[in-house]
Amino acid sequence: MPAALVWFRRDLRLTDNPALSAALDRGYVPIPVYVHAPDEEAPWSPGAATRAWLHRSLQSLDADLKRLGSRLLVRSGDTFTELEKLVIESGAEAVFWSRLYEPAVIARDERIKTTLKACGLRVESFNSALLAEPWTVATGAGEPYRVFTPFWRNASRSIEAITVQPVPVAMPALPDNLASLAIESLGLLPVSPEPNWDQGFWEHWQPGEAGAAEALEVFIEGAANGYKDQRNFPDRTGTSKLSPHLHFGEISPQQIVTRIRREPWPARIGPDIEHFLSELGWREFSHHLLFHFPNTANHNLNPRFQEFRWEEIDATRLAAWQRGRTGVPIVDAGMRELWQTGWMHNRVRMIVASFLCKNLRYHWLHGARWFWDTLVDADLANNTQGWQWTAGTGADAAPYFRIFNPVVQAERFDPQALYLRRWLPELASVPLPALFAPWQQPELMRGLRLDYPAQPVIDLISSRKAALSAYSGPKAATVEPD
Repeated sequence: MPAALVWFRRDLRLTDNPALSAALDRGYVPIPVYVHAPDEEAPWSPGAATRAWLHRSLQSLDADLKRLGSRLLVRSGDTFTELEKLVIESGAEAVFWSRLYEPAVIARDERIKTTLKACGLRVESFNSALLAEPWTVATGAGEPYRVFTPFWRNASRSIEAITVQPVPVAMPALPDNLASLAIESLGLLPVSPEPNWDQGFWEHWQPGEAGAAEALEVFIEGAANGYKDQRNFPDRTGTSKLSPHLHFGEISPQQIVTRIRREPWPARIGPDIEHFLSELGWREFSHHLLFHFPNTANHNLNPRFQEFRWEEIDATRLAAWQRGRTGVPIVDAGMRELWQTGWMHNRVRMIVASFLCKNLRYHWLHGARWFWDTLVDADLANNTQGWQWTAGTGADAAPYFRIFNPVVQAERFDPQALYLRRWLPELASVPLPALFAPWQQPELMRGLRLDYPAQPVIDLISSRKAALSAYSGPKAATVEPD
């Protein structure tokens, strides 16, 4: 039988993998291969947290392939060179892969596809990651969307026609002469100065296809009920936590939608399910924006913000934000959750981002880069859109005058301070309501002698006023709805 390379990237699963299914359906012996070439994704090469997840996800994929009779070939270096070598070694007649949508990757993949076709190979790519690919959704004028609601109204129609391909029953064994690197040799795990930084992650996560499937079932059995409201409260499990599994393609959005719609939900849960599906829609919208406006990964979508007066970086203040020592409990709790688990609750992500961009008034890229290195679900499209939304510089952005008050947000969404006490154990003895703004109770705090900043790194009231003044210039540049 002829062979086909199946080039795995961020589609690290066997179920509903169209590239793998195409190879089998068309009579090829699939040769699964992963090529490690992080520099080809520069300037947004994978960060430390996603590399740590990738290490375990590749191990899981290899184990799953071995159970079916195959294995994962791991190579490292220039992607085209490694694929070409493997074509020669295996005698492969075709190369299949699942599409990605980041600017640097699109350009790389187009070069590879053109060159491989010129060599006489059959080369095909497939949609594996999105419900609606960016070029399939447009306004009535044929333009890309800049506002979520009309985008999702259009894009969600694709949900009606989705199909899910089953996992293969078995796969042909690969010849022994096809060499593979050990996954450990890729150097994906954290190194000095904190080689064990990620160890706390794995108490909360199970990378791989099985972990993704389990996370979906846990969500359906639990947090899906009440999702629309409960998702805003960081003191409880109110979200699906599927984002890292989606990023690495350990589960497809098609699988999620199909499973969700198969469940016999009571009518009262209907609004929760529709809201959850709309959150998948935000993921789709983020990819839509990045594809059509590729410069937004590094530049404001709204051009008037190019002249915005961001503050000069104070290294001490930035470090306090990064490591959860700002003196504002909800901000610090979120940043410590991020550091210790590789993830942060979405409501808290907005709070800490607002603090950085509005109170400190630092360019959103400083936050985006930190999240990129520390989030296990760091996704260029989502990360970019989320930060530009909070900063007010992007499409469908928060109004310039929306500045999250971290004290009010904590009081509203963590009313018993369960989240604060979990991630700020040094404040466990501080009574409510002082815990939400401890600097407002200086005598109490002096008496407790806690190892926590006595004052926030910046005054919340004056910094809010300064931000409103600075933002009042570009406010008219808000994008109009399509």
